[in-house]
Parts: sequence; structure tokens; C-alpha cells
Amino acid sequence: MWALWVFAVFALTVGSVGEGWAEMALGTRPLLTIARKDLHTILPPDYRILIDPLSIEEFLDALDSTPPDWGLVYGHGHHDPDDDERLFTLNRERDAKREGKAALQWTVVFLWSGELSRYEPTAGGFSIAMGPIFTPTRWGVVRFKAEEVPSNLVVIPDPGTGDVLRRQLETGQIVDIEIAMMGRLIPDESLVYDFSHDEEGLGLIMPVVRIERVEFLLAR
Repeated sequence: MWALWVFAVFALTVGSVGEGWAEMALGTRPLLTIARKDLHTILPPDYRILIDPLSIEEFLDALDSTPPDWGLVYGHGHHDPDDDERLFTLNRERDAKREGKAALQWTVVFLWSGELSRYEPTAGGFSIAMGPIFTPTRWGVVRFKAEEVPSNLVVIPDPGTGDVLRRQLETGQIVDIEIAMMGRLIPDESLVYDFSHDEEGLGLIMPVVRIERVEFLLAR
């Protein structure tokens, strides 16, 4: 199971303005009961939802045209003294060829997995533990990376659902949620190629996204 990280909840101050208010608005969201397949119903039509292998592959095709030859990049394996240099060269060459591509400006939507952590009375919601999802594709394993995750992620269910969830947590049950993150690739190093840490010969691709919006879905 992939590691989860718990994000601390900042105290919410009524009437906060400026940067503090923007961060609170980004990270404190209601718990939605829609399924992931219905995400498009709450998003602008130009958002690109990348939550399955096919849509992710199409995104990578638009950015970089063809997958790397991972066998060539690996050479003789992780112990090959030149593998880091080949990986560095791959990233620099692809960064240069990617400049000006329309897909760099797409607003993309991807998922991380999460669990409710504890109830926060001050916030009226739950802090969460969360971590990335790793998706196998014909390009390699894709793991979307948030440039900076909001530090005050709080999910606020409606009162009836909140009472049910609190009782579940009190009895030791795990409550899974899905975190939909939205934003654009960062201008520099927008796509990072790396070696898989789990399987030699397998590539890891990390699109790096500057987060502009977060939504929480009750996992189904």
C-alpha cells in the first residue's frame, strides 16, 4: 500500500483575507457524493480529466509524442554507471522539445487516494491522510505530482453524513475518499522521467502540476 501523508489542519478564522483566505478556500471543501465518472458534471468543459490509463496516455502523447525507449535508458540496469546521465539527457531533451506544446496549458484533473484521519471540531470537518495513485500505462507508471499541496486540507460533509462518518472512525473503520486535484503543469520541468523503484526496466513518469482547485469525493 502506498504511503499516506497526514496534513495538519490550520485553525480557520472567520473573515480571513488575502493569502490565508485563498489557501483556506482551496483546501477546505465539501465532501461530494458523486462518482469519479461524474466529475465532468461539476467542472468546466475545457478541463482534461486524467483518471484512467487511456486519458493519461493521450495527454502524454500530446506532450511528448512517443514513450522513451526505457531499455536504452536503463542500459545495463540500475548499477550501470551511465544510467543517471542517460536519464538526465532524456529529461533535458524532452523538456526542450515540449516547449510551446498546447497541452502545457491544459487544466488537468487527476486523483490521489485518501482516508479520513480525525474530526476537527474547530473546522467542522475531517483532516485527511493522502497519497498519490500509480497508474500503469504503455509509457510506464504515471504518478501525478502536486508542486505544492495545500497544507490545510479539510473535508466537510453535510451534518447527517458527518455524524455517520464520525461513528465509523470511532469504531476503527477506514473511510476512503478520493482527492481530485486540478491545475496546470509548471512551466519548468513539467514532466519528469525517472526509474521505477519497484521494477527494474520500468519507467516512472511524473507530471508536475501547480494546484488551483481541490475536490473531495466519497470513494465508492
